[in-house]
Amino acid sequence: MGESKLKLAKREEMLLSCAGVQTMAGRVQVRWESESAATPMGQLAYFIEFLNLTGLWRRWLESAPLSYASPNAPSKAEVLGTWLLSVLSGHRRYAHVTGIRCDGVNPGLLGMDKVISEDALRNALKRIPQGPGCAWLDGHLSDSVSALLNAAWILDIDSTIKQNVKRHIVSMFRQSGWTDAGQGWEGKDGALALKGWEKNRRVVVLRRPLTGEIVVAGEDDGQQLLAFVQADRKAGKGITGYEYAVLVTNTDYEIVSLGQLYRDRADAENAFDELKNQWGWGGFTTHDLHRCQLAARAVALIYNWWSLFVRLANPQARREAITSRPWLMSSVGRRTEHGGQTTITLTGLHAHFEKARAALMRVSAMLQGWVARAAEQLHPTTVWNLVCEHLKCLLAGVGPPRAQRLLENHANGIG
Repeated sequence: MGESKLKLAKREEMLLSCAGVQTMAGRVQVRWESESAATPMGQLAYFIEFLNLTGLWRRWLESAPLSYASPNAPSKAEVLGTWLLSVLSGHRRYAHVTGIRCDGVNPGLLGMDKVISEDALRNALKRIPQGPGCAWLDGHLSDSVSALLNAAWILDIDSTIKQNVKRHIVSMFRQSGWTDAGQGWEGKDGALALKGWEKNRRVVVLRRPLTGEIVVAGEDDGQQLLAFVQADRKAGKGITGYEYAVLVTNTDYEIVSLGQLYRDRADAENAFDELKNQWGWGGFTTHDLHRCQLAARAVALIYNWWSLFVRLANPQARREAITSRPWLMSSVGRRTEHGGQTTITLTGLHAHFEKARAALMRVSAMLQGWVARAAEQLHPTTVWNLVCEHLKCLLAGVGPPRAQRLLENHANGIG
């Protein structure tokens, strides 16, 4: 059958697939397409660009200890790509892989010819040797955070068991000169030496007034006592309740920067809850422990990649998957090809589509700028390192690394 006849046959099939339905707006035509290249996660193209330009995807793929002897077996890209898309979609079981087999856009962007079945994915993970498999994922987990961990850390101490800290807090509260620490907190610098310390260390006390009515409970001879305190300094009340934190640090950051670093660190504790409840960290289970361990490591790795990408898009605050997925993934994406050019057209599915567009285009521009910068340097650095340096500067106030100073050409003028 010639090409013109094939086009005619497809047109007739399309017309036959149209059906009229009666709605409150009148009769409309509904057309069913089984071969349309579309996806409900159209915005994922920008995350795929992030994985591509940083080299994260290529390194993960090339180092995977997975091989097949059969020419009909799936490729490593199809195995890892199916795994990646399933985890990003919020799946918890291998059976959910079926839900992404209708994606006609993102698999191709990952270099896949197809999304494999749930059984093929389980069998592929079974072929990965236990020792090399765990070492493979552990290495990439370390690489996903190691470049971010050379910034200064803040030590959080439990002041309820450090009596000298309590005395220090009392002495600080009586002094003036408290400075703004952000988000309603104020702080004051000091120095303290606890038992076992060789020298004094910088200690910053943070406090924030409590607002509203506070109930103070106690007991007297077995009788419960309650006191209601109105905590409101502006109203002129004599009693103000405070919540406080004590930070010990060897940095010279301003108090407002330390306060934000501490809040970011405390927020990181929620990551474990997010991994369990929003990323299915306890899912993708099988009867053998080895594949369960591989799945847990892979979920953690993909979580790290996505979290860092989201922070590039939303530097103001960390977003959990329950909000970042619909914001930065969900849109109808249609792929069309014309004149050798592939185009993905996105249609918004939520009210914040325009904000997502601006954020994702900004991240794309930054990534492409870092690609050009890495290519121009005499001592090339990777795009991934530039991403990490940007995030450290953005989140922790850590300045960029010193530029390499080239040796002067002392041969000039000598002949």
